[in-house]
Amino acid sequence: MKKNIDRREFFKTAGTAAMAMGGLGVVSGCKGDSSGSPGMAERNAKAGAEEMTYRTNRVTGDKVSILGYGCMRWPMIKDDNGKDIIDQETVNGLVDYAIAHGVNFFDSSPVYLQGQSEKATGIALSRYPRSSYFVSTKLSNFSNWTKENSIEMYRKSLENFQTDYLDYYLLHSISGGNAFRQRFEDNGMMEFLQKEREAGRIRNLGFSFHGTREGFDELMAEHEKYHWDFVLIQLNYMDWRHASGNNADAEYLQQELDKRGIQSLVMEPLLGGRLSKVPQHVADRLKERNPEGSVASWAFRFAGTQPGVLCVLSGMTYMEHLKDNVKSFTPLVPLTEDELSFLDETAGIMQKYPTIPCNDCKYCMPCPYGIDIPAILLHYNKCVNAGEVAASINDEGYKKARRAYLVSYDRAVPKLRQASRCIGCNQCMSHCPQSINIPRELHKIDRYVENLKQDKL
Repeated sequence: MKKNIDRREFFKTAGTAAMAMGGLGVVSGCKGDSSGSPGMAERNAKAGAEEMTYRTNRVTGDKVSILGYGCMRWPMIKDDNGKDIIDQETVNGLVDYAIAHGVNFFDSSPVYLQGQSEKATGIALSRYPRSSYFVSTKLSNFSNWTKENSIEMYRKSLENFQTDYLDYYLLHSISGGNAFRQRFEDNGMMEFLQKEREAGRIRNLGFSFHGTREGFDELMAEHEKYHWDFVLIQLNYMDWRHASGNNADAEYLQQELDKRGIQSLVMEPLLGGRLSKVPQHVADRLKERNPEGSVASWAFRFAGTQPGVLCVLSGMTYMEHLKDNVKSFTPLVPLTEDELSFLDETAGIMQKYPTIPCNDCKYCMPCPYGIDIPAILLHYNKCVNAGEVAASINDEGYKKARRAYLVSYDRAVPKLRQASRCIGCNQCMSHCPQSINIPRELHKIDRYVENLKQDKL
């Protein structure tokens, strides 16, 4: 315990000093410093950094931008061989804009974007002084959790980010005590990671969680032994009290963390984009209440309003998304009690729409049969929200809904990658953090499509 206290006190001082140096580093980079990104306007960097809302890490004293960049959805292009690769030039531009406007937290994983995310993010960030941003990544040892493989994955992350320390390191997607013991405890990895934390190569150690209350309670019981510095949870105004599948309500998770003084990082503030693509009458309801804000801004403000939240992660593929999200946090305007009640009512309305809880994380990919699982599920959700999923041939507007679904389905998903190709091998199910029975949903969608084609609803 004495070592743990010393470590925290040390990082509290070191983190504050590093942040101060980091702010100066970004501005000097905008002037053409070789350590920063060339060509960025100094006034934009100053204005963005001054307006962004920051939260203080209670362990290290880090001043963390409340908007963090989730690096799971970087833009992709085709290489000369037709392979999907990350568009590095566009990534660099997105990182430049983010840093110029005060974002200093970047979260990745060895498995994001088929293993390409860490390296691409590291390339973009390496153009800035290391002390000017925080790196977060994960031990994603899902299929091979031997100590040797796990240590190799950890060291590869350091290499990908071109650094000798990681600011935030997570045990990736654990649902409870059994998974924790199997992947991290029995193989000796927790002992290894604790030593890395003591040595300063890991500055904050935590985990990301998907699961039930019981599973979360099991992991919280380990806090006295391992001293979790933070926890990454799924938090948004739908999951606050209406979590789906096996996921616990975010309200419960946050309250349990608050009891122990553990700060949270937030994932899926938009539920994989579903809270920015709501049914039109819900969007109208939100816009009527706040004409100046976007539909998505309600979700970001909700997540940021929780005082125990350190940083809200968002996977921003396009510049317009990045700009809108930056706007939501420069500065953050917390929701009032009345607005929180309004969003709780909105969540109740959203519950009436039978969407599939897919967050487009792509953990289910690649499918061995070439099926584009996320595209199929997201297309279905889009049609549900648009009122283009008919229950019966006798429904008013059936013909319009039938044509809209069939035409848009072929446009959204190539025929050779559609749900009809699913054989129910179940390989995808164990990877889904939302516990979706993916084969069952694919078969349901395929039956629906075939009934539409034959007018047999």
